[in-house]
Amino acid sequence: MLKTRLLTALILAPLGILGVLFLPTDWFQLLVAILFLVALWEWTRLIGYRRYLTRSTMVLFNAVCMALLARVDLAPWLIPVMLVGVVWWVLALAWLMNFHFAERPGKTSKLIKTVAGTLIVLPAFASAVYLHGHVEDGRIWTLVLLGLIWAADVCAYFAGRRFGTTKLAPTISPGKTRAGLWGALLGSGVFALAAGLFFGLNALALFGFVCLSLVSVLFSVAGDLFESLIKRHSKCKDSGSVFPGHGGAFDRLDSLFAALPVFAVGKVLLGL
Repeated sequence: MLKTRLLTALILAPLGILGVLFLPTDWFQLLVAILFLVALWEWTRLIGYRRYLTRSTMVLFNAVCMALLARVDLAPWLIPVMLVGVVWWVLALAWLMNFHFAERPGKTSKLIKTVAGTLIVLPAFASAVYLHGHVEDGRIWTLVLLGLIWAADVCAYFAGRRFGTTKLAPTISPGKTRAGLWGALLGSGVFALAAGLFFGLNALALFGFVCLSLVSVLFSVAGDLFESLIKRHSKCKDSGSVFPGHGGAFDRLDSLFAALPVFAVGKVLLGL
């Protein structure tokens, strides 16, 4: 399984980098929308929908919203939508501390998780559109965020394997350890420091950027845990099987869904 995961990552990572750097913004937005909508399609199954019409309706609704957010004349709406995403992920932290909330199957549970799916995907899409197409050096900033997530994932994996004894959230995700979390923060912190120096940030801005990066990584862990919680509720191991060794699109994007609005809003507030 490790070899399969590595092979898939070695294919996907260069493709992701090339896409961020060289795709025109319109095509980048389309690619991101497709990936996010595939993840949302998987989400509809995770939360208990079985009828294709119901699942398609939810995906279509979010696709229309994405198309509107991608319009240049609606760019002022991006930041409010991003802020909604930050608020959502703060609320999601409370949900993580109450494992059994909306656990039992039923209409109310489905409705709550349906709204959650939109609150996960749309602010992340708005943040990706904002970072890539509406800020100076947007392609580089987008790549920096991806680098932060990748650095955190890799360092968490190896730190967890080498030093992991105490579980981080055993009820939600037994495989995650506190050592893995510290490894993620250390690895992403070093990456953020190097990126800040590359951007030529002064000492104060560099400090703010590193702090923002660490907070974004913490929320990325929350995003990963939140999907694990929903998978526990639905008794599923993976959201899908799109990526060999990695599961579905949601499995690969859960960290990014949470980190995107936090990072983008933080960048706005810090004036970076």
